[in-house]
Amino acid sequence: MNAWQRGVVMGIVGFGIMVGGSLPAVARQHNPPVVQEPAWDSPVTRELVVRACYDCHSNETHWPWYAKTTPAAWLIVHDVEEGRRAVNFSEWNRYSEEGEELVEVVQEGEMPPWFYLPLHPSAQLSAAGQQQLLAGLASLGGGGEEDEDEHEDEHKEHDY
Repeated sequence: MNAWQRGVVMGIVGFGIMVGGSLPAVARQHNPPVVQEPAWDSPVTRELVVRACYDCHSNETHWPWYAKTTPAAWLIVHDVEEGRRAVNFSEWNRYSEEGEELVEVVQEGEMPPWFYLPLHPSAQLSAAGQQQLLAGLASLGGGGEEDEDEHEDEHKEHDY
């Protein structure tokens, strides 16, 4: 086998490994049913949260085409799973913290993460939109079923 043929074989093998390696992550790209949303203070707040937060913090994730490629699939699935564990607006009945905690995370610039906005420009909010979002989040109470100590441990374990 000459060098060119080896190169072709190596390319095919490499491509197979990439595709095969992304299959487990692609298989985990699912959206469980929506159980309970927060009692939004207005439809505008809900629209802002959907636009800026839902891809990682709900069961209504929009999986873009590049989420089906390696290594993007691994990273995106990991980020969504982590985001849903931290705060899931589709399973609000499990969330026990008050909206003020969410406001703090947004105000401190922890959310959205810097790497999210370039690929999701619709999540970029104007100053007025961000103020409306913060006011709406501040009005939220927790859903109440989750054990507060367990949730605090989860916050320590998962950095927003």
